[in-house]
Amino acid sequence: MPRAMVWLFAMACGVSVANVYYAQPLLDAFAAEFGFTQAAVGVVITATQAGSALALILLVPLGDLLDRRRLTLTQLSLLLVALVGVGLASSPALLLLGMLIVGMLGTAMTQGLIAYAAVLAAPEQRGRVVGTAQAGVVVGLLLARTMAGLVADVAGWRMVYFVSAALAALMLALLQGRLPQRGLLVERLSYPQLLGSMAVLLWRDRVLQLRGVIAMLMFAVFSIFWSALVLPLRAPPYALSHAAIGAFGLIGVVGTLGAARAGKLADKGRGQWTSGAALILLLLSWLPLAMLPYSLWALAAGIVALDLAAQAIHVTNQSMIFRANTGSHSRLVACYMIFYAVGSGAGAVLSTSAFALWGWMGVCALGAGVSLLALLFWAWSLRHMPR
Repeated sequence: MPRAMVWLFAMACGVSVANVYYAQPLLDAFAAEFGFTQAAVGVVITATQAGSALALILLVPLGDLLDRRRLTLTQLSLLLVALVGVGLASSPALLLLGMLIVGMLGTAMTQGLIAYAAVLAAPEQRGRVVGTAQAGVVVGLLLARTMAGLVADVAGWRMVYFVSAALAALMLALLQGRLPQRGLLVERLSYPQLLGSMAVLLWRDRVLQLRGVIAMLMFAVFSIFWSALVLPLRAPPYALSHAAIGAFGLIGVVGTLGAARAGKLADKGRGQWTSGAALILLLLSWLPLAMLPYSLWALAAGIVALDLAAQAIHVTNQSMIFRANTGSHSRLVACYMIFYAVGSGAGAVLSTSAFALWGWMGVCALGAGVSLLALLFWAWSLRHMPR
């Protein structure tokens, strides 16, 4: 793949995934305009996440069944329409419906593009290509909250979705004439057979099973940290604003530097070495993170280490599950991201419970414990991974 095409995929991934996260800093605006209570306004996020979950099961696998180029352009066009619909929403029901659709199409576009890039890439460059696309996902995810807050402060929350629709239109124009038509499906399945084959993949694909469990534990660690971070930073002695807390998320952009590098190492057959080093770094990152009550600089260093380790593991996992041109890349990424959803959800629940019971040190002990479990599981999995 030409370098320009790789970066185009990364840009498209970033623009797509951002739509899933715009709503998080806008909840107070939604509550004020649509009459949600503070307790109930979280349903906006729930609708978006429900759309993401539905996309993994119902939409992402379509990449193995339909013309990927046409599917990508169609989904992006529908996403553009859905974003305009959210910006024009006049009732809570229309807002929630729009968020559900945006969550579905934003997730379907993001994961579909990663699978598309993996199909187009030559085997010896697949890790690098996936790593670069994943870097786009991380940048889009981290910048989404910042962009939404800035635009909403200047022009209101509706403008956030109109601006995103304009970005989607720009990406549609760029992709229209540049997406190649290679890498299409070589087998024919009905839609029910396609969905059923995902269960077969989960049951039979040993690499997907092992790397999926590692991903589940890693994403649980990631969620444990980020779900609880706001609690000590909002409390004395720091009492930081939401904007200041959000700035810590931008530090995670440094982790994207390791994503492409991890993919290159996986291309050279050093995926297991990268996994071990990243899991050790993930465990060690909790030492500076535990220093949060005493130093924000230590916290920043821990965030860099945590994000670098997580991105390296994530990219290496995807490189390994895309190891062959099996014609099932879209289903593989959908199955893999189901592990992500389970880990992230469990991590968020455990994190806030740990903080309520034992404070920040309890969160760090929990995160370190799950990190150690991931490292031990990886070591055990070495003898069970197919060559």
